[in-house]
Amino acid sequence: MALWPVYTGGNEPHDGITRLPPPPPWRAFDGAPVLDPPVDGDSATAASPDRVHRAETYRATPQIVQLVNAALYLRRPLLVTGPPGTGKSSLVYAVARELRLGPVLRWNITSRSTLHDGLYQYDPLSRLYAARGTAGEPDTAATGTGIEDHLRLGPLGTALLPYGRPRALLIDEIDKSDLDLPNDLLNVLEEGQYEIPELVRSARRTPTAEVMVDGTDERVPVDRGRVRCRAFPFVVLTSNGEREFPPAFLRRCVTLRLRQPDDGHLAAIVRAHFDGEPDAYAQTLISRFLSRVGGGDLATDQLLNAIYLARSSDLDAESLDELAEQLMPYLGEAPYPDAF
Repeated sequence: MALWPVYTGGNEPHDGITRLPPPPPWRAFDGAPVLDPPVDGDSATAASPDRVHRAETYRATPQIVQLVNAALYLRRPLLVTGPPGTGKSSLVYAVARELRLGPVLRWNITSRSTLHDGLYQYDPLSRLYAARGTAGEPDTAATGTGIEDHLRLGPLGTALLPYGRPRALLIDEIDKSDLDLPNDLLNVLEEGQYEIPELVRSARRTPTAEVMVDGTDERVPVDRGRVRCRAFPFVVLTSNGEREFPPAFLRRCVTLRLRQPDDGHLAAIVRAHFDGEPDAYAQTLISRFLSRVGGGDLATDQLLNAIYLARSSDLDAESLDELAEQLMPYLGEAPYPDAF
């Protein structure tokens, strides 16, 4: 029986992902051989303590819960847009932790990023140097000169391996990419598969290659250079709204537009981060933060920084007020306004 919602936003890890219904017929994949997902635990959503903290303290709204579940049911990427500091990248860590999806795969996008970067990296020079260093050896595979010894799957390439349950993938700040990248992603995310030409060319000699995956030294089998997923990954693409995306790209995504949190949501975020009800001064900072949001973009972590210093320092009220103003500047302002 299907379970709605699979992701509850309650932050208690569970195996609800196993009760996800079969995908729509047009989103069913049959990649093989089926791979076991990484060993999971409460802290397996990220290697660093800050990411674990972000996963544990994330507070989802009803809208977020609904659209995350829509993406999971439909096996579609989730495009998350909104101002900086609204928790766009933290969302994937919270979902991965609750649903025990294993370590989050992360692809940070720049203006130079290409689809190839996300799928795999191959270093022909290191292979050439290895071959020169083992000249005369009869077994090149044993001496580290095979193609697979100089190739590693990227975050997107790893997420599309035929795991028995979904992996979680964050494609961060897609709006900073070259104009062609969203269109280049279309076919891969639609078909759930890709080829590694270097392995395809060597398939007659080596039908199955053991290739390293992103983030670890684990190796997985790739048959004849072709990778096809089995459980479509939970893919989150984040955007600060700095550009428009092609209609064909948007049509293939579930779109979640985040807004600045209201006072109740902010209080819940503060409780989660500081393990208790906001005190009187924290409530004052929350009110000040909300009153200033209408004048420009502010990030929630600016408020959290101000509350932390208020709780941790022995500054007087006047000094705290002055410091809080400096910690909560509008994000669109010039960094050094007095210099002009």
